Amino acid sequence: MTDEQHLPDSPFDIAAFLKELTTRPGVYRMIDANGTVMYVGKAKNLKKRVSSYFQKTHASPRTSHMVERIVRVDVTPTRTEAEALLLENNLIKSLSPRYNILFRDDKSYPYLRLTNHKYPRVAYYRGAVDKKSQFFGPFPNAWAVKESIQVLQRVFLLRTCEDTVFSHRSRPCLQAQIQRCSAPCVNWISPEDYAKDVEAASRFLRGDHKSVLANLEEKMLEASGLLEFEKAAMYRNQLGALSRVLQKQSVDTTGGDDDADIIAVVIKGGAVCVNLAMVRGGRHLGDKPMFPSVAQASEDIGPEVLEAFLSQAYVDRPIPNLLIVNQDLDAPELLMALSQQAGKKINLIRQPQSERRKWLDMAVDNAEIAIARRIAEQGSAQFRTRALVETLGLEARLEEALQASEADRLLSGNSVGTDLAGDSSAAEEIDLLATLRVECFDISHTAGEATQASCVVFHNHDMQSREYRRYNIEGITPGDDYAAMRQAVTRRYQREGKTPIVMPHVVLIDGGKGQIEVARQVFEQLGLDISLIVGVKKGENRKVGLETLVFPDGRPSLELGPGHPALMLIAQIRDEAHRFAITGMRAKRAKARQASELDEIEGIGARRKQKLLTRFGGLRGVKAASVEDLQTVDGISKTLAEEIYRRLH
Repeated sequence: MTDEQHLPDSPFDIAAFLKELTTRPGVYRMIDANGTVMYVGKAKNLKKRVSSYFQKTHASPRTSHMVERIVRVDVTPTRTEAEALLLENNLIKSLSPRYNILFRDDKSYPYLRLTNHKYPRVAYYRGAVDKKSQFFGPFPNAWAVKESIQVLQRVFLLRTCEDTVFSHRSRPCLQAQIQRCSAPCVNWISPEDYAKDVEAASRFLRGDHKSVLANLEEKMLEASGLLEFEKAAMYRNQLGALSRVLQKQSVDTTGGDDDADIIAVVIKGGAVCVNLAMVRGGRHLGDKPMFPSVAQASEDIGPEVLEAFLSQAYVDRPIPNLLIVNQDLDAPELLMALSQQAGKKINLIRQPQSERRKWLDMAVDNAEIAIARRIAEQGSAQFRTRALVETLGLEARLEEALQASEADRLLSGNSVGTDLAGDSSAAEEIDLLATLRVECFDISHTAGEATQASCVVFHNHDMQSREYRRYNIEGITPGDDYAAMRQAVTRRYQREGKTPIVMPHVVLIDGGKGQIEVARQVFEQLGLDISLIVGVKKGENRKVGLETLVFPDGRPSLELGPGHPALMLIAQIRDEAHRFAITGMRAKRAKARQASELDEIEGIGARRKQKLLTRFGGLRGVKAASVEDLQTVDGISKTLAEEIYRRLH
């Protein structure tokens, strides 16, 4: 890569900047007067692509709005388009530019795993794949993986138990008794026969259904000819189970060897849905609807949404040879970059035929259903937000904040105007409600151990997980919730230097009078408005709907009663704060405990401990590992592996 280039602050120098701009591939960033990155894009030819933004006409109002706010452009040339694709995706994830079409960072897609073992285990897996096991997938969701595991249990009788359980069995488990496992743990099946079942399962997962059926039928006839009727009946049952599974696959391909992703983009009612359906080995594994963040959703934005999805979705996961889409896409450089990254040619089909047409039609139908459900949920969310605003009397506060924000924008030279959706009062009300920002604090610990505080954010009618914060509480008496609350609130709202703080309209404090009083004291010390604080005091038996809202500024307490939409929203935010705090506390506690248990074993230093925890994903994984598994870690001898196993069990 070369040094970055910058657009001078003066708009009159745009022509000079463009004249000197490189023609190499790379990534460009559009920046406004506040130094905020508004848009990140990639280009095969930076000079040609960036210059196109400064033409007199633009394809959409969204682009026009963005261009009017540009005061600087930063570009980073790269050696290849594939490098530009990777850099663009990383910048979009880290910066979340407003004018990009953003797909929320999801967890890694799940896989089905066949372990490297004398008797391989079939298991659900999520994370980075390696070469020590067989991995099949990815699958669109956990349900699809678990359904496939059930198929392998019914048809091929593969084990699902952990190695530690497997190595200590003295009699068959329930899975074997209900004919879901061939019980290799007690030698009901030879290693050779079990290996054949694993191979058949592997071929089935790769889509080779016909040979698997033919092989089972051949085994059944062979066993019957040898008068081994019990074995013949077992193969007959496997054939029946596999046939029923395949009959459920109404969209199976005739060849049975297709790997494809079907991507349907649907825009309706101002909402955008991208539905991803996966077909592996000719089997339709299900689909996954996603709702990207779009600055302005119009009917003609479909190709742009598809391009954004392809750019962001396949950077860190495998891509199949075939992509079937419902939008026209003129982006040969993107497909070339994806092919270069994948090391194989990627084919994109816009007008599929036969079975592939069925896949695409089903993906479009499911996207439309997901949009209808999403719109209904958003209507409910807006109703609850409105109820909370009216209950707490926040209308004037929201209007003042919106006007102040618009004034700041005008002063900074951005005269594009607000982004209100239309001129109607209903649209203005919805936008005003969307500005409501609520933050909620909660404290979690176990008898004073691993105390953590959480701060979650509700904004734009939804929880904003990217803005959540956790605070490790230190230097207090274990179990002192008041001191923990004081530390968390102070750290969140204490201004450091000239850095402005984004203040919410409501600060929810989960707890009784003590926690609320602590928050009030902190706000007064920091010179903040105590009327922002709302305490959520639990009701009788901690039942949802019986909470009391307490105000430290002298307003009378409120008991809204069960079913009140404002209280339901408060309970949702409060419960999310509790969940976020307790998961952080458990992780902190587990980290502390796992370190101490491994540190007590002679021969385990910092380096070996780290290797063990990394290999098995934490102390729980180390405990579940067998002696043989422990020996696979670099630096762990058989003697040390036996000692680790003995000390942890």
